[in-house]
Amino acid sequence: MSSKSRELNVSLIFLAVFVISLFFADLEISAYEPFLELSKFISGIKDINFSSIDTLLEAVLQTIYIATISIVLSAVFGFILSFYFKYMLVRVTLAYIRAIHEIFWALIFLQIFGLNTITAILAISLPYSAILAKVYAEILEEYDTFDEKTISQKVSKISAFFYTKLPNAMPHLISYTLYRFECAMKSSAILGFVGIATLGYYLSSSFNEGHYNDVWLMLIIFYILIATIKFWFNKFTVLILFVISFIQMPMSINSFSYDNLVRFLTEDIIPSPIKNDYTLIEGFNWFSKIFVNEIVPGVFNTVVLTQISLVTTAILALILFPMISYRFVSKTGRFFSHILLVVLRSTPEYILAFLFLSIFGASMLPAVLALMLHNGAIIAFIIGKQSNEMQYVLDKSSHLNLYAYEVLPRLYSSFLAFLFYRWEVIMRESAILGILGVATLGFYIDSALADIRLDKVVILLFFTALLNISIDLISKKVRDYLKADEKLIGCGCDLK
Repeated sequence: MSSKSRELNVSLIFLAVFVISLFFADLEISAYEPFLELSKFISGIKDINFSSIDTLLEAVLQTIYIATISIVLSAVFGFILSFYFKYMLVRVTLAYIRAIHEIFWALIFLQIFGLNTITAILAISLPYSAILAKVYAEILEEYDTFDEKTISQKVSKISAFFYTKLPNAMPHLISYTLYRFECAMKSSAILGFVGIATLGYYLSSSFNEGHYNDVWLMLIIFYILIATIKFWFNKFTVLILFVISFIQMPMSINSFSYDNLVRFLTEDIIPSPIKNDYTLIEGFNWFSKIFVNEIVPGVFNTVVLTQISLVTTAILALILFPMISYRFVSKTGRFFSHILLVVLRSTPEYILAFLFLSIFGASMLPAVLALMLHNGAIIAFIIGKQSNEMQYVLDKSSHLNLYAYEVLPRLYSSFLAFLFYRWEVIMRESAILGILGVATLGFYIDSALADIRLDKVVILLFFTALLNISIDLISKKVRDYLKADEKLIGCGCDLK
């Protein structure tokens, strides 16, 4: 079977799943006057009061401090763990850890450490260490280019590693770590939505109070931070920023109690049937009630939201990527298109979903729009860059013919590889967006936390992680079927 036939088969299958998912999706606009609210939000940009920047400075610095400390700790632990990634137990454990979203980790650590920066740092560092361990291991394996016969037998394995493999892999390791810092900045910001005093804390307050002029100010500040990262966070400044962050950031553990930790580990997360000496039948009934009423609908809605978001992401990316291609758009048009894509891919899905929730009301629609815009912009940016590196055959053809008969056929394999590589991320975000009211797994986890049912939370998180791991495995199988993973190598664009 040809590669084009495989691509067509996969595309048709996912389109069919998308159509079926639409029948089960709640995409209703429940707000009374959504477009009035939308107009208020848009018009809010005219009333920005820049004099209030001073009050946000502490939140901005807190966001940077948490992200900096988290990424440095994650890089250290991720690098160490990458040497043990070949062991199945380590791989499975790290897969479970990275499958759980930072907000879920934050909600758990809140029960132990309280509402402070340690909670935020742990919530980011734990899954990021697992992600970096996996990626570092893959990078080091990819750069294993020296044959053992070319190295003296007297040279130890440690010396061979530091003088052969590591120097070759280092640029890619650094590049990916710097990319993860941008992700850490986004994670640090959105942790404000659970009470941590980062930029997201004030952003959520302004959203809830309808102060859209303040929302715009904070978004602009955040975009500037993301757009200028390469100037103030790089291999030359990282240690300086880490030291400054460690010194300046308050790390009070007054709210931490050893008794709370012991109770959490030995009582709170222990399933009720074990704590209360239920019979086997009573224990089965307890679990089956959770499974039928929460796990099954939570998993179903998470999958529905994920599949709709995946296909809409694909459609948007295919529409947007020509906007930054020199063969389709003028230099001025490409400039503004770049700004649009940077804004969309720099805005965390959670913030976008919160915005659309305020405008359209509670349904899957805000989540679909948020996931589509954010992920579509990321993929469009990458595919657009690839289109600019192509040598065109149909130079004098019309834009439509050039797109349909040369550009899209030649880039479609790469496009699918990036899309399915992003699939697991969309699944993770679909689960967490349940906190905003969509009945995904996150909705039931948030409800269990509100009821202080931590034993139920652990079970729900287990199935959340299992679902993400399953999607990751299916995604890998799809990419193997398409023989598309090589399209990801050396592209300089990391999507995790």
